[in-house]
Amino acid sequence: MEKLKHRGPDWSGLYQHGDCYLAHQRLAIIDPASGDQPLFNEDKSIVVTVNGEIYNHEELRKKLAHHKFRTGSDCDVIAHLYEEYGEDFVDMLDGIFSFVLLDTRDNSFVVARDAIGVTSLYIGWGLDGSVWISSELKGLNDDCEHFESFPPGHLYSSKSGGFRRWYNPPWFSEAIPSVPYDPLVLRRAFENAVTKRLMTDVPFGVLLSGGLDSSLVASITARYLAGTKAAKQWGAQLHSFCVGLEGSPDLKAAKEVADYLGTVHHEFHFTVQDGIDAIEDVIYHIETYDVTTIRASTPMFLMSRKIKSLGVKMVISGEGSDEIFGGYLYFHKAPDKDEFHRETCRKIKALHQYDCLRANKATSAWGLEARVPFLDKEFINVAMSIDPEAKMIKKDEGRIEKWVLRRAFDDEEYPYLPKHILYRQKEQFSDGVGYSWIDGLKAHAARHVTDKMMFNASFIFPHNTPTTKEAYYYRMIFERFFPQNSARLTVPGGASVACSTAKAVEWDAAWKNNLDPSGRAALGVHLSAYDAETPLSNKPSKVIDSIPRMDFPGVAIKS
Repeated sequence: MEKLKHRGPDWSGLYQHGDCYLAHQRLAIIDPASGDQPLFNEDKSIVVTVNGEIYNHEELRKKLAHHKFRTGSDCDVIAHLYEEYGEDFVDMLDGIFSFVLLDTRDNSFVVARDAIGVTSLYIGWGLDGSVWISSELKGLNDDCEHFESFPPGHLYSSKSGGFRRWYNPPWFSEAIPSVPYDPLVLRRAFENAVTKRLMTDVPFGVLLSGGLDSSLVASITARYLAGTKAAKQWGAQLHSFCVGLEGSPDLKAAKEVADYLGTVHHEFHFTVQDGIDAIEDVIYHIETYDVTTIRASTPMFLMSRKIKSLGVKMVISGEGSDEIFGGYLYFHKAPDKDEFHRETCRKIKALHQYDCLRANKATSAWGLEARVPFLDKEFINVAMSIDPEAKMIKKDEGRIEKWVLRRAFDDEEYPYLPKHILYRQKEQFSDGVGYSWIDGLKAHAARHVTDKMMFNASFIFPHNTPTTKEAYYYRMIFERFFPQNSARLTVPGGASVACSTAKAVEWDAAWKNNLDPSGRAALGVHLSAYDAETPLSNKPSKVIDSIPRMDFPGVAIKS
């Protein structure tokens, strides 16, 4: 439990039944006074530890009117739903969650993770036959012979001893949708996704980078905050937060949006050295050696600490939009609408390994929770049912990336944002917090990784062999914290340009020789794209924003 205490500093709960143990570190957001875990049904035969938020819990309580609830916690419905519906209740939950449910009547247990993997979760097996569940690798890596990431949208049942997918939306098959684009339908769906996330009993704010996604989240939150329970408790003026190097593009853009919306704006600065000094802590908490994720996690990690010091415990963020709408700059080169759509499906399915992992763990490292309205189940269904022809980027028609989202909120009478913010070009994760951030990281890695080390990299790291000194540097740190083979297998690999999947690299032959996670690697697309003839090692790096996302308490079970 000590290894996960950072995730939930408000309460430690431990329950034992026979050889089953449930441990929980709570970050109290809803019903801080009585919602301590584990949670139980009426006769305490069903025991639950859960990390997450159930946004439709009041509606579900009405369906369970004959049940008696012990707390006001939104997660209290889980044990009672299981009593009524067995293992088939999970799809009824509207929210983000990872939970372990123990049925003491037959000593069986169920584990489930939310649809997209906003909350982090791992499963492991010990040589003695034990099964371990934890919100982070560090909660089980020393005790398991094998462990892996728990797949999003899945349920594990001890009765069957295996996984099954409970989340089966229409888009998952990657069939091409044909619903005509309706900007008002899309707008209403996203407004609903944001407003349901205003459910809180603690101080909160929004992460604001000044880009389209975080600015829309802030605008909708500011517009609908008045009159909510949260506003009555904490005031109707929204707080916004941004991080960057002195003079970075994000700080300037975020300040402009904050002034336009009238938020109480908090601007945090960091230096390249501050970031470099935090790298080891970042890798320990984020539990990855993926270069893009570490670049983007570091500013978010630093900002989360400062946000928590202000007494804020929850933030709303903008992850997921680029995956749903094809917002990454490489989507300019999508050959047709079918491949465009299939790539968005691939990107959404991989979010738990990248942006969700970053947002959850960078914030939870400091006991802060991040909520992501773009990854709302209902909103994804609406957005992914749109005929992808409407999402295609067509410069000659004035349609830039994420045009359908921009158009949905382009309201002349009651504007959500200034026009130039609404139509600001996408910046990559590591490209907005300041121009010298990535350059500083590369230079620091070059001082610690020699050419000889790189020459023998394939022998030292045969799996996901690092191809740059920066990647090698991160890998060394990761392996020191997590030396097991299972740990290195939890991190994805493969070719990528500007955050593409390996499949999308095939869209443009020039990309195969310019593989780099920065958005500026999208040659001929980004306004400040790399010169195609500049060697990759000499290419300047520009840095982006840090929109965080999601935290939660840890859960663990041994049986």
